Amino acid sequence: MLNYILKRIFLIFPTLLFIIIINFAIVQLAPGGPVEMTLASIRDLQQSESATGRVSAVKQFKASKGLDDELVTYIKKLYGFDKPPLERLWIMIKNYVSFDLGYSYFRNKQVGELILEKIPVSLSLGLWSTLIIYLVSIPLGIKKAIKNSEGFDGWTSFIIAFAYALPSFLVAIILLLLFAGDGPFSYFPIRGIVSHNWDSLTAVDKVKDYAWHMVLPTLTLAISGFATITMLTKNSFLEEIHKQYVITARAKGLSENQILYGHVFRNAMLIVITSIPDALIKVFITGSLLIEIIFSLDGIGLLSYESAVGRDYPVVFGTLYIFILIGLIANLATDIIYMIVDPRIDFERRD
Repeated sequence: MLNYILKRIFLIFPTLLFIIIINFAIVQLAPGGPVEMTLASIRDLQQSESATGRVSAVKQFKASKGLDDELVTYIKKLYGFDKPPLERLWIMIKNYVSFDLGYSYFRNKQVGELILEKIPVSLSLGLWSTLIIYLVSIPLGIKKAIKNSEGFDGWTSFIIAFAYALPSFLVAIILLLLFAGDGPFSYFPIRGIVSHNWDSLTAVDKVKDYAWHMVLPTLTLAISGFATITMLTKNSFLEEIHKQYVITARAKGLSENQILYGHVFRNAMLIVITSIPDALIKVFITGSLLIEIIFSLDGIGLLSYESAVGRDYPVVFGTLYIFILIGLIANLATDIIYMIVDPRIDFERRD
């Protein structure tokens, strides 16, 4: 087991390196980098000031003849684009080893500080969504296993499949139209994670306000996540119910509840419990981006989106680095939990 864990830990580093190199190469080919965007902004400012007849500091760069070479050189140096791509890549990788994620181009702050500020929002969204998914899916999956091939199992399967097929952004829009803004049941706020008067609220009111704002985004992520855990729970229970020890327990005269919750539950829930880290990371990484944008939640998903649009490359690569690292660690944690709860599983021998 120790050899397998060490092997997986060592594999994290080349995986991170490969993904960063691929994304760095893609960014180099993308048009409209930070230098071009800044130069375009200066040209627009020059044209605006020339049209209104105002005098500005940038006029010294001869707007009528284009931008001065010294200004272009200065801006390239400001953003680090005065160095060759390979040198910039090497500097970035070397800094990432010590978790120095660089400095934001436009936010005047270290990338690490920005991520630490935003990650609690995304993490809380993922935690609450995962909690709701498991609280609903496990009882529902057990009920479906007991009522297998009956009416209850059929119509719940249809609803679950329909909810799973709906894109999360579409669910978010439907919930906003129905329960926020000018909707017919406008009980919830349309945006943000807390109200504007948050600082003036009491501790109890702050908890209520936070919960009030989190209902719709949390429900959006949970709706599309019910299917996987529900069907996993159902299939796990069905597999255990048909095993020999259950037949023996029935022959001894134990009630169905004693068999189900005294014997089957413990064995069937192993695979469900060990999937918690993986489920949390899927919600945290893949689900947070669109939901944070739609509900204007100031989390790491919204930060990465705004940085990509604004070509704030240090923030883009910093958030990507954190996302990948968390995902790889979560996958390793899932495998370790599997081996702890069920010693029969041996990933090292399988490899």
